[in-house]
Amino acid sequence: MSTSAMSTSRATRSSGAYLVIAIVAVIDLVLLYGVTLMYAQGELAFAMLVLVLAAAGSWVFISRKGYNYRYIYPSLLGVSTFIVFPLIYTVNVAFTNYSSNHLLSLERVRTIHLAKTFRTGGESFAFKLYQEGPGLRLVLIGAAAGDEHYLTEPFTERNEPQELKAFVSSHLPTGAVLPIRKVIKKRSVLQKLDIVLPDGTELAMTSLRKFGAIARVYRPDDHADRQYPEQNAALIDNRTGQTIYPDMETGYYTNEDGTEQIGPGFTIYTGWDNFVRVFTDPGIQGPFLKIFTWTVIFAALSVTFTLVIGLLMACLVQWEPLKGNGVYRLLLILPYAVPAFISILIFRGLFNQNFGEINLLLDMLFGIKPEWFSNELLAKSMVIIVNTWLGYPYMMILCIGLLKSIPDDLYEASAIDGASPAQNLFHITIPMIIKPLIPLLIASFAFNFNNLVLIALLTDGAPDMLHATTPAGATDILVSYTFRIAFGSYGQDYGLASAIATAIFLMVGFIAWVNLKATRQLQ
Repeated sequence: MSTSAMSTSRATRSSGAYLVIAIVAVIDLVLLYGVTLMYAQGELAFAMLVLVLAAAGSWVFISRKGYNYRYIYPSLLGVSTFIVFPLIYTVNVAFTNYSSNHLLSLERVRTIHLAKTFRTGGESFAFKLYQEGPGLRLVLIGAAAGDEHYLTEPFTERNEPQELKAFVSSHLPTGAVLPIRKVIKKRSVLQKLDIVLPDGTELAMTSLRKFGAIARVYRPDDHADRQYPEQNAALIDNRTGQTIYPDMETGYYTNEDGTEQIGPGFTIYTGWDNFVRVFTDPGIQGPFLKIFTWTVIFAALSVTFTLVIGLLMACLVQWEPLKGNGVYRLLLILPYAVPAFISILIFRGLFNQNFGEINLLLDMLFGIKPEWFSNELLAKSMVIIVNTWLGYPYMMILCIGLLKSIPDDLYEASAIDGASPAQNLFHITIPMIIKPLIPLLIASFAFNFNNLVLIALLTDGAPDMLHATTPAGATDILVSYTFRIAFGSYGQDYGLASAIATAIFLMVGFIAWVNLKATRQLQ
């Protein structure tokens, strides 16, 4: 190669490297801007995640030592973002009291308390709202008003609170006064106004036609601040003079003797309390153990029934004397082809205790109407029946493929010896397919262990358990139980739900480990 060609090649590689650096730099700038916004919003965990991934990506695509990682970085990025980070975040939440009553940080709760106001019983002012150019202005008229009134500075429509200064004036704004129907439309904006008069009196909207005098409910306690140097959190109630403190054990502000909790609550770290509650609180321990036992039974029976029916159906459609095998195979696979949520909702209607077709048929034939959703045993039986219907086509497809791998010579030899179909099944078919089936059965067990969609759409956990301090039902499995604790209509306890989710992760992880061991031993 000539010197000029080599120089051209080096120049091309250099220009390509500079282009990569430029693209990475632009992407990093955009990500850094996003990190800044997340940090400003208090989302430190997400900001740290993006920062770490951006730094790793920059090193991979710029450094020569990271060249070999370029092809696996996208997969590592996905695993870190959608598996590792949610797992770490869930475990972190499990050690807190994070719930619908404790959503905010201590600093945010303190800010909310400081923003609280109350009516002082002072003078009320009628008002008129003027449109002055793109902005608005308020004219406040007192009861003993003469030619003078209070006029606020111009303001715009915002969704956040605004503090406005008002001054004495004898002139009206140059804009047009808005009628009451337009004032009503802007009520949400007016309710966020805090108007300060020249003498320091604060006014807030008290009705559609008046602003009244208000005062702050709490003020910072400078003396107590020395007692809480990190949080600067103690407050004094202006109405009573009583001091309230943040209780780092309950996550609420409390009065001096601790008898009153003042909401909203704030998030604190509680250590192992959520895990201890799962195994010691009678209202949680009892339902948890029952649900855990039912989860294992449900997953095991689902795998057993789907395997038995799927294997029998596979043997049937593989039977050569049977005519129309293709049609039967198509019909038997249909439950697997229909979206699961549609089939589940159809079965929910079929099992309806009053109007369902199943009860109508049973009533005509035997004069009974089983309470599928009220009786615990019947509800569990219904869940297993529906799950078997949804799952057997998958097992049938697996078994069809495995049956094709069995040499025909074995069946021919057994026919010469006079073996029956049952003997062929137990002495040839099952022994030949059981080894490759075991890892798939373990995977199916893990899937049914976390089969949230079936329980949520079919029974929603019903019937409910008595004496449970958390929403728990007889047909709940662990994942649906956790979902109801975290997002149910009876209060959201994310900390407790995360603790249970962590336990579920360990259980499913153990199942995955068993699966790997079984696969390795059977190879």
